[in-house]
Amino acid sequence: MFGAQLVFAHINELRMLKKLIHKLFLPCSTATLLMEKSIAKTISSREQKQLNIHLKICKWCRSYQEKLKILDDILKRKIQSENKTDSIDIQKFKEKTIKNLKI
Repeated sequence: MFGAQLVFAHINELRMLKKLIHKLFLPCSTATLLMEKSIAKTISSREQKQLNIHLKICKWCRSYQEKLKILDDILKRKIQSENKTDSIDIQKFKEKTIKNLKI
């Protein structure tokens, strides 16, 4: 019984550490904004480091980043295939697609 309690105590400590890191370094809401910002333009090296630390501990944000990359690749291919689209239309298309996906 003592061994199981020790394992559960260790698991709880790890969970608390992850929550603390989330709050001190970068919350998920900020991490997702940085991911989206990095697609549109270059983020600072400090922001990139914070994001990398966050992604190492947060499986949900890693999953979000993968989906964001897939969506961006799809949009780029769509744009390249049409060749007539200007940057304003591209932004409108991205916004409409994200709204339809309810991300």
